[in-house]
Amino acid sequence: MDRPNEDDLIDIDPYDDGSFPEFGFNQVPGTPAVLAALRGTGPVPTTGLATRRQLRAMGLSPGGHDPAAVLVWRSGKRKAWLYRIDLAKPKRKPTLAQEAALDKAMASRQTCPVCKRRFHACLPLKTLGSCLECFDGTPADPSTYTAPPAAHQLAA
Repeated sequence: MDRPNEDDLIDIDPYDDGSFPEFGFNQVPGTPAVLAALRGTGPVPTTGLATRRQLRAMGLSPGGHDPAAVLVWRSGKRKAWLYRIDLAKPKRKPTLAQEAALDKAMASRQTCPVCKRRFHACLPLKTLGSCLECFDGTPADPSTYTAPPAAHQLAA
């Protein structure tokens, strides 16, 4: 009978239950450095663990890596996955076409179909069908919208 090669051997830990390390609130290694970076009072740490939102606030993304641990609070009712900061990658920048498509989609949600003004917030078009001023006469603050482009009537 042939002996297996060393390359074929798999290291198995019989005491590993397959669960992630669990940390309580503010018990994660490197928490002070991550919180300082989020507040803007310290540099972005190169080691430690952070949640997706913390990575996003630092300009990073998990980069396709699996979570390394789990953060548990409220007696186990709330959980958040923790990712290694050293494996995180910079956020991707959207292309010009992606930004244009996003602006077009937001314009359809922010533009009143009656008066054609584009507001800085999304309008209740499904329920009201227009802005409040067109719907019931409630005056809109001029600083909350952009006037529609003027239709010029030039000869040339």
